Amino acid sequence: MVHRLFRLSILSVIAPLLVVSCGGNPDPMPRDGTGKPKVNVNQPQMPSHQPLSIPANAPPPVFAESAIVVDIGTGRVLFAKNADVQRQVASTQKIMTALCVLEGGNIDKPVKIEASDTLCEPTKLYLKPGETYTRRNLLQVLMVKSANDVGRALARDVAGNQENFAAMMNARAAALGMRQSRFQNPHGLTEPNQYSTARDMAIAARQAYRSPLLRSFIATREMTFAYNNGKTIKLENTNKILKTVPYCNGMKTGTTNAAGRCLVCTGELDNRAVIVVVLKSNTANVWKDSENLLRWALERKA
Repeated sequence: MVHRLFRLSILSVIAPLLVVSCGGNPDPMPRDGTGKPKVNVNQPQMPSHQPLSIPANAPPPVFAESAIVVDIGTGRVLFAKNADVQRQVASTQKIMTALCVLEGGNIDKPVKIEASDTLCEPTKLYLKPGETYTRRNLLQVLMVKSANDVGRALARDVAGNQENFAAMMNARAAALGMRQSRFQNPHGLTEPNQYSTARDMAIAARQAYRSPLLRSFIATREMTFAYNNGKTIKLENTNKILKTVPYCNGMKTGTTNAAGRCLVCTGELDNRAVIVVVLKSNTANVWKDSENLLRWALERKA
C-alpha cells in the first residue's frame, strides 16, 4: 500500500511535466526524447458560460453528411450525425494551423515571405517574395479570408518547412484527444491520407475558443490588409453566418471538391455558447444547416 501511494505521488509530480507544446524554435523543430514533435498543451481559461442541456424539441434536418453540435463550456454533445466518419475538412483545418501558430512563439515576429510560400492554389493573398508582415497580421488574414499562401508562410516560419509544421499539427491534435485526424498541410487543400471528423474539429474549435486573440480574429467581419508597397485591400470574412445570425461570433469555412462545403461556427446567446460543425455539405445547404443548428441549440429559454 505504501509503495502504491509512493508511485501515485511521484506520478502526480511528473505528469504535468509530460505535457509539452506546439511551440519552440522553428529550425530545428523542437522534439521530445523519443524524436517526436514536441507539443506543449497550453490551457488558456475557457470563458464562463451556462451549461446547456439537449433541447426538448427535435433537431432540424441536416443535409450535410457529418455534423455535430457541442456545448463550448462543458464539451457536451447536443447533436451528432456521422460525427466520427473520417473525411477531408478543407480549410476548416486552419483552426489547427492557427493553434500551432499561436503557440509557436512570438505572435508579433516579422515573417519574410519566400517564393515557396506562394506555391499553392487560390484562395491566395498573392504575397510576394521579400515582403515582410507580422505573424499577428498574417494569422488574422488566415482566419478571415483563408488565404493559402498565408498559411504556407506561417507554417514555414513557425516550423522551418511544411512537413515539420504538419507534424506539429498532428502532435497538437493528439495532445487534444483528436484521435481520428491526420493533417498533411497547413491550408486544407486535398492530399492523400489527410482527414478529420466532425467530432475532432469540434475539439479543435473548442480549444481555439479559449484564446481571446483567436476569438477576435474569427469574429472579424471585414478588415483592411496593407501590402508593403502601400496598396490596401478590403477582405470580407468567408463565414456568411456572421451576417445572418446576430449572435454568431465566428470560426472557419472550408471548400474543396473532395470535402464539399464545410463550416465550423460558434455562437453565444444568453450566456450559453455552442460550436456547430457541418462537413461535406453543398452551397445550397451549408449555411442553412449551420444556422438552423445554431438556432436550435441556443434560441430557447434558459
